[in-house]
Amino acid sequence: MSFVHLHVHSEYSLLDAMCRVGELVARAAELGMPALALTDHGVLSGAVKFYQEAREAGIKPILGCELYVAPGSRTERKGNPGERFYHLVALAEDLRGWKNLVKLVNRAHLEGFYYKPRVDYELLERFSQGLIALSACDSGEIQKKLAAGNERGAWEAAGKLSEIFKDRFYIELQDHGLPKNRELVKKQLELARKLGLPVVATADVHYMSAEDRDAHRVLINIQGGKKLSGEDARSFEGEDYHFLTPEEMVGKFGEVPEALKNTLEIAERCEVELPLGGHLLPHFPVPEGFSSPQEYLEHLAWEGARERFGDPLPPEVEERLRYELSVIGKMDLASYFLIVQDFVRYAREEGIPVGPGRGSAAGSLVTYCLGITQVDPLKYGLIFERFLNPSRISLPDIDMDFCIRGRDRVIEYVAEKYGRDHLAQIGTFDRMASRSVVRDVARVMGLPYEKADRIAKLIPFGKPLAYALENVPQLKAMIDEDTEVAQLFEVALKLEGLLRNASTHAAGVVIAPEPLEEFVPLLHLADGEFVTQFDMHDLEALGLLKMDFLGLRNLTILYDTRRLIAERLGVEIDLQEIPLDDEATYALIREGRTDGVFQLESAGMKALVRRLAPTEFRELIAILALYRPGPLESGMVDDYIERKHGRQPVTYPHPSLEEILSETYGLPIYQDQVMLMAQKLAGFSLAEADILRKAMGKKKPEVMAKMREKFVEGCIANGLSREEAERLFSDIEKFSSYAFAKAHAAAYAHITYWTAYFKAHYPTYFMAALLSSVQDNLDKVAAYIRECREMGIEVLPPDVNESDVDFTPVGERVIRFGLGAIKHVGRAAVEAILAVRGEGFRDFFDFFRRIDPERVSRDTVEALIKAGAMDRFGPRKGLLALVEEGLQLAQRSKRERLSGQRSFFDGEELLPKVKLPADEFPKRMLYAFEREYLGLFISGHPLDEYAEKLAQWGVVPLAEASSQRGKFTVAGLVKKATAKPTRNGGRMAFVLLEDRSGEQEVVVFPGVYEKAPGWFAEGRLLILKVRWGKRNGNGQKSLIAEGVSLLEEEAFELGPERITVEVPLGLLDEDFLKRFVEVVSEHPGNIPLVVKLYDDGRALEVEAGPRYRVSASDELYAALQSLGPGIKVVA
Repeated sequence: MSFVHLHVHSEYSLLDAMCRVGELVARAAELGMPALALTDHGVLSGAVKFYQEAREAGIKPILGCELYVAPGSRTERKGNPGERFYHLVALAEDLRGWKNLVKLVNRAHLEGFYYKPRVDYELLERFSQGLIALSACDSGEIQKKLAAGNERGAWEAAGKLSEIFKDRFYIELQDHGLPKNRELVKKQLELARKLGLPVVATADVHYMSAEDRDAHRVLINIQGGKKLSGEDARSFEGEDYHFLTPEEMVGKFGEVPEALKNTLEIAERCEVELPLGGHLLPHFPVPEGFSSPQEYLEHLAWEGARERFGDPLPPEVEERLRYELSVIGKMDLASYFLIVQDFVRYAREEGIPVGPGRGSAAGSLVTYCLGITQVDPLKYGLIFERFLNPSRISLPDIDMDFCIRGRDRVIEYVAEKYGRDHLAQIGTFDRMASRSVVRDVARVMGLPYEKADRIAKLIPFGKPLAYALENVPQLKAMIDEDTEVAQLFEVALKLEGLLRNASTHAAGVVIAPEPLEEFVPLLHLADGEFVTQFDMHDLEALGLLKMDFLGLRNLTILYDTRRLIAERLGVEIDLQEIPLDDEATYALIREGRTDGVFQLESAGMKALVRRLAPTEFRELIAILALYRPGPLESGMVDDYIERKHGRQPVTYPHPSLEEILSETYGLPIYQDQVMLMAQKLAGFSLAEADILRKAMGKKKPEVMAKMREKFVEGCIANGLSREEAERLFSDIEKFSSYAFAKAHAAAYAHITYWTAYFKAHYPTYFMAALLSSVQDNLDKVAAYIRECREMGIEVLPPDVNESDVDFTPVGERVIRFGLGAIKHVGRAAVEAILAVRGEGFRDFFDFFRRIDPERVSRDTVEALIKAGAMDRFGPRKGLLALVEEGLQLAQRSKRERLSGQRSFFDGEELLPKVKLPADEFPKRMLYAFEREYLGLFISGHPLDEYAEKLAQWGVVPLAEASSQRGKFTVAGLVKKATAKPTRNGGRMAFVLLEDRSGEQEVVVFPGVYEKAPGWFAEGRLLILKVRWGKRNGNGQKSLIAEGVSLLEEEAFELGPERITVEVPLGLLDEDFLKRFVEVVSEHPGNIPLVVKLYDDGRALEVEAGPRYRVSASDELYAALQSLGPGIKVVA
């Protein structure tokens, strides 16, 4: 007898099921099943992928969901665990049923979320049409009540559901090998017989084979944050939750043949055809006087073209514009272009900076004429078909960059225009990567944290477990010698790569022509936000308009730089008017002085620009295209540089290609060139050439074979021999794997050039804007302040009377530190201070007399003092001692202001009659405060007191290390140290050393490290004998330690003032507390630990006692976050 699985969970039942969609479909096909259902818990996230894969495999896809049903109203937030919801399986019978299922799941997340997304009977009644319902597993209402002896309640529930799903409700039978299962089945059969209801057999599939049972048990305890050894460890009762064969199902339900036969009957009834491949564009309101979106688009395009190129238009512009508009018209995409043009217009009118272009969209003349992009495609030889191929089915991508401060306003505008329920951010899913899955499994198995950490760190970063086991001998040895480790990897290999959690796509937004729930359900995330349950690929398959609204920090930097120049110098600079041949700009780039310059900041990029030495804009475009793994590893970058400098002859794959490849010295580095080569050699249309490019990029053998033959025949028709045609095809295939989209490189090269131009010509203003853009990242603030010092720009300490929110230029080559960049201060508090500052605060208590204590907290004031922003009022120790009196004054002053009574003495009588203590902290503590709150030492450096000795010993400043030869001596503070095991079982370290001049990474091999491992810790002051050398056989130049000594015995204290661990209340139990204490005890230190418990908008902070103080490290943060889902660490 044949059989169809109707109750099946995939990995989209997050951390509850192990089945991958492809595995499910393949197994169903292997067993000859005509159909298969997917019924994940409370979501439809895998439905579209499942539908596509099943159809491709010749299996009928049955789309469903195991719903959570509230016992009362979905809006009620009450009930103990086990009483908050029942289960109910719903299967879409037709397209109407699918749409209703989407609505049910959507509203469960939007309206009924309480621990789980819940529907209720009211929703089931409204959206039952086209749905078949099964009574679900033993968590279904009927089964629960039967098991509890409440037969009347079970009968009432069955009657209610059979009324709602008229002739479409089945009693679901399951047998997992337990006596109570058989007993329940008997009761179900009796109920079904008396009520005249059909029955159906299911297996509640959660994993693929019986051998996966142990791994699945580990998975559900990862979800629950439990250990297998704990009394509250989770497990599924009974067995056989795997993908049972038809024969195995007959073995269980042979006595109830109708239950098996009904699986086929239900499969026959379910006929859902998802409308994939169309275009579901929002309606764009066309102004009066225009009959269609296409007519309005053409009007705007021709109008924009005349503004760009003058009237009459050059013939090549007119020809290209007519062609592009005709393609857009044939593909019915006018509304798409108008939608983008409209919100870009809004952004520009609102003063929100918009990028010059992104991706292949910059290759369109229409987008240029509409003002969507700012790159002339004709000037740079950009191809329209690379962006919009007439033969493509899916929508083209027009992704946009906006200033990070204005991005959300643009999205808000779109939401208002097309309807808030028409727009949502796109969901995405994170997977269990190799290192994290090892830590997760180890925790559930009860392995000590140190052991799990040691194993995880042996796995090369970003590599899968199979690679690690093949290439790391220590791991293989551990598995051979330790059965616990062997079991760990046996499970981890099965769980690796499974979905772990849902999150928000960084920039993706979907816009629908109708409310979104007509097409896609939303997902309730742990942080209370909502995203689409379908990822970007599924949304594209459905034909919905997805767009990336990206926030680009460099656009904000350019805007702020121009604003500062206009305010301070009275000079207005239009980015489009900046000449692209400025010698000072290219000189700065050639010298590698590119910190803060868009895309040119990395050490590798600096080395490349120094070697290539660009002198014109086209070479900047080439640099952005070349600096990628393919061209770097293939030697193409070296060839380009050698040919540019005349040290290598320029050659071409074929003489006829000189016109196409001359600008890149005979090397096809752009995808556009690859397409033009196919056109020139084989007579391909550009649309065909784009298909060839894609096929080569995706390595599609069937398409490639057809294209190869067509290419060769085309070449022969153009007079080439077959042998030469075959060689050229192979050349193009090789080049295509390295080639880059020229349109994207050309657009981004403009941002690169503009940032370099301002750094060369307006360095103080540019660096102030640059520092402001990273003020939430103190490491970057410190790095850019060091760059300022190298440029001869002084950065003054923060001052409550002089500083603004952001970094501001206050003179020629002088910048004042922004108050908003001080840790634990925040923009809102600074704005409240600036609002009352006037001409400046006279003294410490005058500051308190004016501020609003509700907006400027104790933490803010203490942070300002420790950062040195109040040094003008007295020593920091003395000021901190008077904060309490100051805050009391602030409260009294506020009450007086609110009472409307103005004091005769203007508040003087309110001032505390206390004397400011003259005591000050030791210098090392002041430095520690600055490092903590500003990210760097600003009033001095811990090495200052040793300056004389260091000079006597011939210590070389780190900034000058690159020019040294042989062995030499450096000294510095250990800013960061990362210890790693070596292949031979030893320990080595990568140490980031810092002195006044800069910082440098030093590699410490085992011979030096193991003599004094405790010395290589954050905060140590070290003297190192070093030399330049190469490591890892990759030719990378590194500073190698040859010897080490301590500059002083006591470590310099680094780290945050406190560490807060945010924990969902639901995780809190005895086992969790035990594991929490284990982790904390493994990282002892002096930093206070605060635990913040939260649940449904409520939060409670508890400071742990002194014995739970910790030392800050990435290892501590990772260990705390691995204790359970939803945990965050804030330092």
